[in-house]
Amino acid sequence: MSERRHPADFIRGNTALHEAPLIPEIRLHLATEIVPIWQMTEEELEKSGLPPPFWAFAWAGGQALARYILDNPVIVSGKSVLDFGAGSGLIGIAAAKSAASRVLSADIDEFAVEAIKLNAAVNAVEIATTVEDLAGVENRGWEVILVGDMCYERPLAERIEAWLRRLAGEGVEVLIGDPGRTYLPKSGMEKLVSYAVKTTRELEDTDVRNTSVWRLLPE
Repeated sequence: MSERRHPADFIRGNTALHEAPLIPEIRLHLATEIVPIWQMTEEELEKSGLPPPFWAFAWAGGQALARYILDNPVIVSGKSVLDFGAGSGLIGIAAAKSAASRVLSADIDEFAVEAIKLNAAVNAVEIATTVEDLAGVENRGWEVILVGDMCYERPLAERIEAWLRRLAGEGVEVLIGDPGRTYLPKSGMEKLVSYAVKTTRELEDTDVRNTSVWRLLPE
């Protein structure tokens, strides 16, 4: 068995610093193609069948939500924020840049957490991270929860929705960025804004995704 590199070294070696099309203010360690880095991730971990390295890309839902936060900083300014399913950390970085009092970026992928740390440093912001699966937990002081592009699988989307609606009922502001995924809740949502987000056919079936930011309403 080969010696495994530290995830941060793997990320630095297989990505480059880029700005996402909708968020030129933020630089991220991003990959240019999904299949090669996916294969390299599996080789690095000596496992097959792993989920895609979501942390290596600025997905449309995350871009839209980050843009909305940067343009409307009052949403998070002075507040405790959870960036759930954080991936690259784009949304959490946008919240930190918008004067959130505290940001926790959560992702169950340890590589994502390392990518978030690297990306936060590049953008000169401080963000706490965790690999704990927070879906279903009690509110830990979060005033705002930001969720980018997490409605792509039914079991996951349903589990997250039930949890987030409960927290919304307790007064938490829950915002979701989504490019029209199949399992986005069909009701109990308030659309706040839409953007045309440039993407790539490596990730999507089109070059531009109409992507919206939604407020999740309590039950």
